[in-house]
Order: sequence, then C-alpha cells, then structure tokens
Amino acid sequence: MRLRLFAVLSLFAALLSGCGYNTFQTTDEQVKAAWSEVLNQYQRRADLVPNLVNTVKGYAEHEQAVLTQVTEARARVGGIQATPELINDPQAFAQFQQAQAGLTSALSRLLVVAENYPQLKADAAFRDLQAQLEGTENRIAVARNRYIKAVEAYNVAVRTFPNNLTAMVFGYAVKPNFAVENEAAISTPPKVDFGR
Repeated sequence: MRLRLFAVLSLFAALLSGCGYNTFQTTDEQVKAAWSEVLNQYQRRADLVPNLVNTVKGYAEHEQAVLTQVTEARARVGGIQATPELINDPQAFAQFQQAQAGLTSALSRLLVVAENYPQLKADAAFRDLQAQLEGTENRIAVARNRYIKAVEAYNVAVRTFPNNLTAMVFGYAVKPNFAVENEAAISTPPKVDFGR
C-alpha cells in the first residue's frame, strides 16, 4: 500500500514539475518587477514636467498653447490608474501607452519651442531639467526594453507545450506588450530626392 502511494505521489510530483507552473510564477514576477520599473521611470518624467513648464513659462509667455498641451497630456497620464492589473488588460494597456505617447509628443513640442528662446536655453535651471528629462527618457527606453523581454519570456511559457495546458487550467493568458504606435509609417521607406 505504501509503495503504491509513494509511486502515485512520485508520478504526481514528476508531472507537476514538468507542467510549467513554477515557470509561470517566476516569469510573472519578472514581468511585474519590470512593469514597476517602467512605471517608476514614467513617474519620474511626470514629476519633471511641472518644473519644466514653469521654467519655460517664465521666458515664453506667449507660447501658452504648447504649455497647456503639455499640462493636459500630463493630466491624461495621471488620470490612468497604473495598477498591476493594467498589464493583463490589452485595452487598458493600449490607453496607457497612448497617454504616454501623447506626453512624449507634447514634451517634444515644448523643447522645440524652447529652441526659439536663447535666454531660456542659457538658463541653468532649464538646462538641468532638460538633461534630467533626456536621462529619464533613456531610462524609460531601458525599462521598457526589460519589460518587453520579461513579457516575451512569460508569453513563450504560456504558449508552449505542455505549459499551455497548465496555463489553460490556471487561467494564465498572454500579456500585452509595448508596440510601435504607427507601424505603417515606419515600415514605409523614406523618399530621398537628390534633385538639383
């Protein structure tokens, strides 16, 4: 009787060890950690925006439309609840990504406007904020890359056999990932005209 029980338990343990459950736990935690870093860097950028807007405002008062766009884009980003469940909801994830892209675009327009004001470009506070923003954008790119790789490992685990059977039983689904905003635009080769 003990021998049969031991054999059944051994078989169950062997099946369980090869089912991928522990892989899901590990890769899911890696995705969550990578996502936390993405959020951390986006928050760092959002925290820089008010100081940047106030610094530019002092020099470029008649650029109110651009300043308003940046402030509104930051508000849209802040209005999205960045909960851990966001990475499991493709629609919410897409909204989050769209809001972040809007803030990136608005900040780019703000920096272009700043180019028209030599006194602003010479201001030490502005240069410091601009350097911090550039560093943060680089950190965002690194954090997003880590998240993309973590999601890739998780999604591969969810989709491969025999792990996919375990994923179905325990409700693990493929997670959304960052995507290029306008794939059609970047897949079109640029037109070069060497006309004289």
